Amino acid sequence: MEPDGKDLKEPLLQYSQSTVVPLNQPPINKNDDTRTLVFRVRGIECASCAVSIESAAKILRGVHNVSVSLLQGKVLINYAPKFVNVNAIREAIEESGFELEEFAEQDAAVCRIQIKGMTCTSCAESIERALHKVDGVKKAVVSFALEEAKVHFDPYTIDSDHIAQAIEDAGFEADLIISGDETNKVHLRLEGLTSPQEATLIQSALEYVIGVNQVEMDPSGNKVAVIYDPDLTGPRSLIQCVQEAGHGPYFYKASLYTPPRRREIERQNEIRIYKNQFLWSSVFSVPVFLFSMVFPMLPPFEEWLGTKLYNMLTIGMVLRWFLCTPVQFIIGRRFYTGAYHALKRGSANMDVLVALGTNAAYFYSVYTIIKALTSVSFQGQDFFETSVMLISFILLGKYLEVVAKGKTSDALAKLTDLAPDTAFLLNLDADGNVVSEMEICTQLLQRNDVIKIVPGAKVPVDGVVIRGQSHVNESMITGEARPIAKRPGDKVIGGTINENGYLVVKATHVGSETALSQIVQLVEAAQMAKAPVQKLADQVSKFFVPLVVVAAFLTWLVWFICGEFHIYPKQWIPKAMDGFELALQFGISVLVVACPCALGLATPTAVMVATGKGASQGVLIKGGNALENAHKVKTVVFDKTGTLTVGKPVVVSTKLFYNVAILEFCEMVAAVESNSEHPLAKAVVEHAKRLRQQYGTDASFMPEVTDFETHPGAGIRGVIGGKEVLAGNKKLMATYGVILSHEVEDYLAETEQLARTIILVALEGKVAGCFAVMDPVKPEAAQVVSFLKSMGISSIMVTGDNFSTATAIAKEVGIPKVFAETDPVGKAEKVKELQMKGITVAMVGDGINDSPALAAADVGMAIGAGTDVAIDAADVVLMKSSLEDVITAIDLSRRTLSRIRQNYVWALGYNVLGMPIAAGILFPFTGIRLPPWLAGACMAASSLSVVCSSLLLQSYKKPLNFHEDHDLSRYSSSV
Repeated sequence: MEPDGKDLKEPLLQYSQSTVVPLNQPPINKNDDTRTLVFRVRGIECASCAVSIESAAKILRGVHNVSVSLLQGKVLINYAPKFVNVNAIREAIEESGFELEEFAEQDAAVCRIQIKGMTCTSCAESIERALHKVDGVKKAVVSFALEEAKVHFDPYTIDSDHIAQAIEDAGFEADLIISGDETNKVHLRLEGLTSPQEATLIQSALEYVIGVNQVEMDPSGNKVAVIYDPDLTGPRSLIQCVQEAGHGPYFYKASLYTPPRRREIERQNEIRIYKNQFLWSSVFSVPVFLFSMVFPMLPPFEEWLGTKLYNMLTIGMVLRWFLCTPVQFIIGRRFYTGAYHALKRGSANMDVLVALGTNAAYFYSVYTIIKALTSVSFQGQDFFETSVMLISFILLGKYLEVVAKGKTSDALAKLTDLAPDTAFLLNLDADGNVVSEMEICTQLLQRNDVIKIVPGAKVPVDGVVIRGQSHVNESMITGEARPIAKRPGDKVIGGTINENGYLVVKATHVGSETALSQIVQLVEAAQMAKAPVQKLADQVSKFFVPLVVVAAFLTWLVWFICGEFHIYPKQWIPKAMDGFELALQFGISVLVVACPCALGLATPTAVMVATGKGASQGVLIKGGNALENAHKVKTVVFDKTGTLTVGKPVVVSTKLFYNVAILEFCEMVAAVESNSEHPLAKAVVEHAKRLRQQYGTDASFMPEVTDFETHPGAGIRGVIGGKEVLAGNKKLMATYGVILSHEVEDYLAETEQLARTIILVALEGKVAGCFAVMDPVKPEAAQVVSFLKSMGISSIMVTGDNFSTATAIAKEVGIPKVFAETDPVGKAEKVKELQMKGITVAMVGDGINDSPALAAADVGMAIGAGTDVAIDAADVVLMKSSLEDVITAIDLSRRTLSRIRQNYVWALGYNVLGMPIAAGILFPFTGIRLPPWLAGACMAASSLSVVCSSLLLQSYKKPLNFHEDHDLSRYSSSV
């Protein structure tokens, strides 16, 4: 479909039964900004229905063309977003009496925006509400812990700048982090430009490069960002293009430019701001505290501070007022700004509570100064120390909270820093010999580059070893502590460490396509997603602040009335106070002791730490939903091949039926099998190689094979040194008239019960021996199933393999229930059957045929070595391909949910216990009361304690570590 819609006159779906209703609209101007929308409508039965839909849509200004297919129930509409939006079209169709069965949000763009000024979860809620009201915004998620918004929007209706503006209109600062598809994006700094025309020339040159999708030129002209297809071009090619754009006296130079990590810079800046504000606040608040609480008890200072300047106005009152005012209105300005914007949005947050509490203390103190100035008998006390110390403690708490919050993403930051800065690029000739070598920036590497990795160096990008042998430590990525042997043909992961050998690697994935980048993106997405358990905090936060304000007012009112009517003894009132002042202090304490911050941090900080910790141990959890659902899992459904088993057939035993040398026997069979690509043939060849190595003979030697023949579904035939060699099943033996003795028949029956496949070998028309081949069970499988049982989780196997093989494997690993010979749809149905019984199900698989079941399960767990389709369909990716990480994922989920509940206990405990104490419930019995400044310290401590509680997840250790050699050579043959 062309953007201008010129082919919309053609039927949408080419079926004879289709009815297409064309519109006689004026032709669409190619310069118009038009968009195509396709959606499905339920209830289209005849041509008149199509006409009704057409009529409903065509009355809208901006709708250019409509095509309706009766057969598929689909409608295609071409419209101008500047005149009509998608929601209006949808409403028009629904109002005409048709139900939208499926509404396709096409061409949705995504942007991420850094937000400053959020003080609690109610701020995040109000931003989300504001964004959802913006026309063109499809979905918006705001993370208070990450201080980010991820917005899905219609690029034809609104752009990222307007979205940022909407956030700023709501009273927060917004900075764009990422807009659009930046999967492969490079930033270049340009040198040699002297005019805007030259910048335009370079932009045009880059746009003409094959594989360049978008060029974003900086208005100043000295920077450019290019989004490209890595299959067609790369950073070095783009730099070369810029240099070649110059001619004659003009010479241009381009170099890589790495934009600063905005989030880290912003976090450090926020830490610095809170630290400076706290220090400046302390400069004023400490003297105020001394003048109010300490010096009046020391005779020399008491007399000086009590010296009257005019009427009852003393030096101490003036000094406290003078020192408190900058803190209240300059340092504490942030609370006024936050409260103003919150009230403007029709919501309330922590800033409202702080502003109310400090203003009540400050302005009442100003009132006492005015009364003291105008009266000769006034005995009131000011509360300047309450206001100034309250602000200081809150700023200290926010400073400590921001520092602690930064540590929740430490695991992610460590992953990001794993990739090395430079790499050694090799230039090879046609024969594969090294012609030249140069050290370049890792970001300049392109797909298919050949790089050298010396011992002790980090692997810069993902690739395949083409030369050399070594052991690579992949623990940073997969959590696997044991170094992995790497030989030609093996894959290496960017960020891992080459330990002891020299490797030459061909780059296969670079930039944001590397496994390291994908892990970081998955974890970031998971940290942005909200866990369902957070809904409680979000709901509570909406009503929390208004309820606190009401509670504070009622506290003041009750104590004030009780004092006025002498309900409590006068002795309860502290010296130099009256009943009104005592009531005011109780009210202010209630205002400031309660805060929704801790409640809002309880879930996201725990999710951030857990997902980061999981990623560092090789378990990628894709979101809050998966993290929460995993703790409820009661049944784990396992696929067999590649999940419970290794997925690679190996020879587990060799049987000889007459006197022949084992080495000669294996060599002859391997020579014939080496001409076949069948997995069983490869297993025999590998077995022969290991046997030759064991006997110290040349592992690469193969006898010559003639007259080779393949018999599909039966086996192969070949002639070696004049001897006919047959390798296959009973069918092949029968074809060539080879008779099976009773000994052979008995051995076949016995071995097949063990779920092993037999390859019969006949030499010169007689069965000489056979190989027993099987896909071995993963060494940790039985222990994992047993451990799951101890956790109260049952295990089930669902496989497409035959029943006898599936039963044998299940018996070996300890799984009691087996569903064999099940197709992909059947696997998903089995999962749904379990769910219908109210069981939370986790599915563990690795293949394309597992994808439906992975998607249907409450928690889909994909083996990291499996297919991309399976990994995409899963909620959890097990990077190490180890079954023990099934337990890790479930256990980490349980620990995280437990930690979240503890966080809620901390957060709610402070409020449930703190508010009554602040309101003075203990004062009549014990004389204990919570001064406002101490209440502020408690409020700050509540948020800090929740973050620190989440940080304890950093010490998480796997419940099961299986330390055993996974090398397939351990399956030694028995003769």
